[in-house]
Amino acid sequence: MTPQPGLPNAMERPHFIGIGGAGMSGIAKILAQRGAAVAGSDARDSDTAQALRAHGATVHIGHAAAHLADDATSVVVSSAIRADNPELARAAELGVPVVHRSDALAALMDGLRPIAVAGTHGKTTTTSMLAVSLSALGLDPSYAIGGDLDAPGSNAHHGTGDIFVAEADESDRSFHKYAPQVAIILNAELDHHANYASMDEIYESFETFVGRIVPGGTLVVAHGQAGAAEIAARVRGRDGLTVVTYGEEEDADVRIEDITPRGLASEVTVRLDGRSLTFTVSVPGRHYAHNAVAALAAGAALGIPADDLAAALGKYTGVKRRLQLKGEAAGVQVIDSYAHHPTEMTADLEAIRGAAGDSRILVVFQPHLFSRTQELGKEMGQALALADSSVVLDIYPAREDPIPGVTSEIIISAARAAGADTTAEHDKDAVADVIAGMAKPGDLVLTMGAGDVTDLGPAILARLAG
Repeated sequence: MTPQPGLPNAMERPHFIGIGGAGMSGIAKILAQRGAAVAGSDARDSDTAQALRAHGATVHIGHAAAHLADDATSVVVSSAIRADNPELARAAELGVPVVHRSDALAALMDGLRPIAVAGTHGKTTTTSMLAVSLSALGLDPSYAIGGDLDAPGSNAHHGTGDIFVAEADESDRSFHKYAPQVAIILNAELDHHANYASMDEIYESFETFVGRIVPGGTLVVAHGQAGAAEIAARVRGRDGLTVVTYGEEEDADVRIEDITPRGLASEVTVRLDGRSLTFTVSVPGRHYAHNAVAALAAGAALGIPADDLAAALGKYTGVKRRLQLKGEAAGVQVIDSYAHHPTEMTADLEAIRGAAGDSRILVVFQPHLFSRTQELGKEMGQALALADSSVVLDIYPAREDPIPGVTSEIIISAARAAGADTTAEHDKDAVADVIAGMAKPGDLVLTMGAGDVTDLGPAILARLAG
């Protein structure tokens, strides 16, 4: 095994603002495991905060200048942290350097063999597939994922191996900071409208990311997705870069020959290095099968035997919030989905439809971000037409301020125009009662969105149980 890198000076006593976030908590955990004196704050307590405390981190609830220790060596922030945060102001008074989370993550990868997983959709799943399968092979990779594998705090790990698997976020261009040996681009579509005005800007951003691949490295890219294929065409021929395509097309370098549904799993056959290889993907849907093939191609690019990796990929059974079964009550299954972009929504609904047979699918959808709803609300509504019935909540604002005239009604109108049975619900606390009045034994209920709609699963199950 490669000796593990030490801590950069700035990361010896870091303070994280928003330490409970999916990306921030993973970096904090790895630093704590490497011996840093980690501290931070978050708006509310959570299981993730508790998990960080178990690793020795100090986690304050609420944001206040007093939370920042005088001996902090850095303050770590994400793009979601506002400039008027009192801990940022205190950092300026003390002269403590402010570090973006992407720079902190890049520092953690230094000296290792990174695989960076990028794309508009599927990053968390593909990163998780690699983390689980490489761990199953005894390679003990380090990893930083945008979601928990199972228990709170399982989104990151400091391993003893020389591989680091990381989710590479394009939303704020922070993936430009990484220098991977292998990069994956799953897809490229227009999203994050506050930061990107056109597909040309998206393409340019991904091209910059590809330019960060180390000399002699490999880009694994989806052959059949228009945006990813465009990026591949733009970068093919660069000195020191190998481009490997995957997909169902005849001329893909790693060709998917067959995907056969097996209930809530799939059997996948690929042609790799001139021979066919069949393996199991233990989650439903073609898009998850494609994610697994991307992971297989990336691992092969690092020299991991394809047969071993294919068998290990079957051990991946999902990640929290990615078609996660929350439970069953009164004959009704409740499943949670993180999908918040129309492409993701369509993919998850098609996957559930394929596995559900004759069961009705009821969706509780919470739009995420005013800007995304403004640009893609019509397409979100059209995606909801794939469900038998849907309930649409108010927009989850996250880091954004409201935009005049932008409400969930954009989605509801589009859904109804597409023939969907869709209703509005402005009171999130009333949803459990609404669903209990709609659901019948055999139905599937899908809570969908990137906000706090995930909290409704247990409430719906409790209400169904009566």
